Amino acid sequence: METVEMNSVSLKRPRSEDDVANADEIKRQKILEKSQAGNDSGQSIETVTEQPEDTKNEIIPNEESEEQEEEELEDSDDDGDPESFADMMKHGLTESDVGITKFVSSHKGFSGILKERYSDFVVHEIGKDGRVSHLDDFSVPVDDEDPSEETFTVLSDEDKQRLEELQLFKNKETSVAIEVIEDSKEKRTVIHQAVKSLFPGLETKTEDRDGKKYIIAYHAAGKKALANPRKHSWPKSRGSYCHFVLYKENKDTMDAINVLSKFLRVKPNIFSYMGTKDKRAITVQEIAVLRITAQRLAHLNKCLMNFKLGNFSYKNHPLKLGELQGNHFTVVLRNITGTDDQIEQAMHSLREIGFINYYGMQRFGTTAVPTYQIGRAILQNNWNEVMDLILKPRPGAEKGYLVKCREEWAKTKDPAAALKKLPVKRCVEGQLLRGLLKFGMKNIISAFGIIPRNNRLMYIHSYQSYVWNNMVSKRIEEYGLRAVPGDLILKGATAVHLEEGDVGNYTIHDVVMPLPGFDVIYPKHKIGEAYKEMLVADNLDINNMRHKIRDYSLSGAYRKIIIRPQNVNWEVVAYDDPKIPLFTTDLDKLEGKPLPVLPTDGKFRALKMEFSLPPSTYATMAIREVLKMDTSIKNQTQLNTTWLR
Repeated sequence: METVEMNSVSLKRPRSEDDVANADEIKRQKILEKSQAGNDSGQSIETVTEQPEDTKNEIIPNEESEEQEEEELEDSDDDGDPESFADMMKHGLTESDVGITKFVSSHKGFSGILKERYSDFVVHEIGKDGRVSHLDDFSVPVDDEDPSEETFTVLSDEDKQRLEELQLFKNKETSVAIEVIEDSKEKRTVIHQAVKSLFPGLETKTEDRDGKKYIIAYHAAGKKALANPRKHSWPKSRGSYCHFVLYKENKDTMDAINVLSKFLRVKPNIFSYMGTKDKRAITVQEIAVLRITAQRLAHLNKCLMNFKLGNFSYKNHPLKLGELQGNHFTVVLRNITGTDDQIEQAMHSLREIGFINYYGMQRFGTTAVPTYQIGRAILQNNWNEVMDLILKPRPGAEKGYLVKCREEWAKTKDPAAALKKLPVKRCVEGQLLRGLLKFGMKNIISAFGIIPRNNRLMYIHSYQSYVWNNMVSKRIEEYGLRAVPGDLILKGATAVHLEEGDVGNYTIHDVVMPLPGFDVIYPKHKIGEAYKEMLVADNLDINNMRHKIRDYSLSGAYRKIIIRPQNVNWEVVAYDDPKIPLFTTDLDKLEGKPLPVLPTDGKFRALKMEFSLPPSTYATMAIREVLKMDTSIKNQTQLNTTWLR
């Protein structure tokens, strides 16, 4: 999933008369923000509960490819030059560029800072049984089969390094010999257990050499042993999967799994999960891993930063992507300017009416070339345009090596020369260039196919989302917040048109609208025609959404147009220090940290809000409805720059 990263995001509105009284306080707050920007400054303003996929009905991810796990792309824009950040944003998108134009509430909007600290945004996964994931137990299930604690300390760092290289076939050695110091049968047993537990795929034996005892480690079953953890060493009475709760700070899910894989010396594809979570947040979710003991996982708590693992249990099944009810969010909006009445109206509206279920800004990328444009070119079968949009120079700031790569491409159209400018070959640009080098300039389709499938599909899903956002804005403008004849509702898994006589039995919360595809129907009022007109303008035929390449054929899906969050609660608190946390996390509670002591009359005010959302909904679209403002990075950057002048 593409994520939008930014620094010090203030969600502010242009100054009104009501805001003038707060100007001095806000300027002081902005100075404080700048002083901590290198340390814990706000970044991502977009949060989606899960990455939507193109399925029927609610859009829930349903694929977990090895490509995604083993070829996770690096974000091309993650660490851009800070002094050129504002330049980059000048060329970015605003909400209106992607069809986000309407609100459903009537209150007056106000300003606030979202994710000033990543700890201001906490996400707890909600499992398919409705249980909210919490980290509240570090204990390890008792199991006589588990090795002793000494297993994890008996090997030296040098031994571990040599064993890892042997395990991963990184050198020409066929075995590693470990001398047994202070020889005893018990000591030899512990070393045998340590090697087999920590390095799946290796076997051990004891040898005498020059009067000394050595444990010899060697490969048991060739290269396949690493991919298939040792079946014979796992107790039959124990479930094959260790489920645990992962608490992480400021890391996305795939990064976290890659780190765990590295420390455990296993491949990432033995892990499974129900959904990916944001980087710029504290998140709590369930993970399952094949044949790794709770004891080994718990040991990682001693050596990992920004991660904690707990709530261990053994089960007979992995987790499946999309198999969850949603996520529960705890959000702090700092330095709010709204009156108590404004805040009450906003939060009551969020609880009673909800928000428009727009696809958020992260769906469309951060640079001057939106992802939906590439998706449209794929659907048009215009492969030269696809290549051009991905590789051509673009206005705005990017990493220096990407700029040089694009310039080289524009000058020479030589994939090899452009590729030489890229130290990071796993970005989309690098993968496409490798494909062009392999298949040639006349076979762009195959070259593009080198990019992992999920990343390729992201482009066409972005186009679907772009169409959906625009059509929903037209639907709200034309018919307001009521169900009308010709609307679509779901009966089970099937969409049906709402007839005149049934309108009174349904509300706006029942209405769905389609993402374009070959297996959906469209509303029977003006908006149905608007879909056709929009696709015709893009040289696409709404009645023929099958592509000659099967992967790019869109079946379509249905999505509710209004989402009403569950479990909505809020509180306004005062504070003086922008660095102080305003609530306790699961880890704080486990470590016995007290609740923060807040002043009754602080310089600043913050809105603490909690709500639960189903999969495939964007938390920032709910926050947008509360603040009544454009959440795009471009808009926020321009407003903030103006505000400080």
